[in-house]
Amino acid sequence: MTDANTDYVEESDIVTYEAADGIAWIAMNRPKYNNAQNGRMTYELDAAFMRAVADDDVKVIVLKGEGKHFSAGHDIGTPGRDVHLSQERVTSWYDHANKPGGEYLYVREAEAYLGMCRRWRDIPKPTIAAVQGACIAGGLMLAWVCDLIVATDDAYFSDPVVRMGIPGVEYFAHPYELNPRIAKEFLFTGNKMGAERAYQMGMVNQISSRETLTDDVTALATKIAGMPRLGLALTKQAINNVEELQGKRQGMEAAFAWHHFAHAHNDVVSGDKLGGFDAKAMAKANKSEDS
Repeated sequence: MTDANTDYVEESDIVTYEAADGIAWIAMNRPKYNNAQNGRMTYELDAAFMRAVADDDVKVIVLKGEGKHFSAGHDIGTPGRDVHLSQERVTSWYDHANKPGGEYLYVREAEAYLGMCRRWRDIPKPTIAAVQGACIAGGLMLAWVCDLIVATDDAYFSDPVVRMGIPGVEYFAHPYELNPRIAKEFLFTGNKMGAERAYQMGMVNQISSRETLTDDVTALATKIAGMPRLGLALTKQAINNVEELQGKRQGMEAAFAWHHFAHAHNDVVSGDKLGGFDAKAMAKANKSEDS
């Protein structure tokens, strides 16, 4: 299959799925593009999560990324970028592809980003993110919807989208993953947060290494899988409910609206909803911050 706008030939197996010994392993498999998430990957991830939920033999779900990095975030510049394409929707939102103005991105992201992330966060089975290397912007959303995060000692986390004039990624969990003052620093600077500091902040549960990540995650998942299925589901519901009582859902709704005001403002001012940043420009800006 070839995208009408490019000579790009569609990749195969961009999400893989394996299940054994009570553990489902879902892997993002675009290592050439550092597992940047195009629309197709997002919907295939959803199908994989729902497959694991439906399998009574699966007690724990692990999300990982193949290659050097967990995820470089949303696809804003690979040949497989497919933001303009319709997908078979999984929430109650209508199609975005033929909609004008701000409705185009608002509808897409309400479905594919905020909507699906909430759907995955509420999966009634424990989920673990196995993070190595970069976990940037949209990659944070995938890690943050998981109940536990195991990160390699060289992993780092960042949300640099404020440089686009946008107040953080769509699944705005920053003040819940981090102390609010640290969350402000994280967003204001766009700096990378290493695994050790993320662990100190309570965002990461366990630090591993590239050599031992699979073994460490397997050991953790196996221990959890020994618990009763309903007990795990109810415990997860109880803790998630406390977050909701603290205002997590309402906070995300407000942040999502401000996010899309920023997209609309960028479009009016510059003609570009991303404020003039494509993948190369963002990578260059991120690199300059490191120097």
